[in-house]
Amino acid sequence: MTDPKDPSSPPGPAPAEAPKPAAAAPAAPKPAAPAPAPAKPAASADAGVSRRSFLGAWALPVGWTAFSAAAASSLVATTRFMFPNVLFEPPQAFKAGFPSEYNVGEIDTRWKDAFGVWIAREPEGFYALIAVCTHLGCSPNWLAAENKFKCPCHGSGFYRTGVNFEGPAPRPLERARIVLADDGQILVDKSVKFQQEKGEWDNPDSFLKA
Repeated sequence: MTDPKDPSSPPGPAPAEAPKPAAAAPAAPKPAAPAPAPAKPAASADAGVSRRSFLGAWALPVGWTAFSAAAASSLVATTRFMFPNVLFEPPQAFKAGFPSEYNVGEIDTRWKDAFGVWIAREPEGFYALIAVCTHLGCSPNWLAAENKFKCPCHGSGFYRTGVNFEGPAPRPLERARIVLADDGQILVDKSVKFQQEKGEWDNPDSFLKA
């Protein structure tokens, strides 16, 4: 057995090196923590207060608007009740001046707009024609140059006597009652009418003798 300390002893096998400790395996990475889910917006007390404030802010003007509209409607209804629509028509009877104010052979048109009547002055006397076409109720015009009444609506024509001769008018114009009033003026009463086709033009009140 060789003495390791004796230099003359043959070298023996080199002592085996102590094994180096194995390198530690890298630690496995820890799984990343899942990202937190976004929190649902909770209905906060402030949101509730905001909604109540919004509704409260609009409730007052809306309420006043509705109240004002109701009050206005009531006022209009009351006004219509107190002042109903009334159709004001000219009086049916009127005085048309003295006979001397009319020229023989003329159709006087001064009463047409106010009372809807023409007064004709003939040598024998007076008659009053109601200015309503017997077709559909339009108001004819007196055409002095053509010596006739002409309806502008459908073309009906009437002689100066009121007798129809052209167009769709089925019968003559109607005459109104014409008499002398107590003061000597001509009195025309449209509430009393005379129709030629019924023979009523022979009535004394349909013609005022001069």
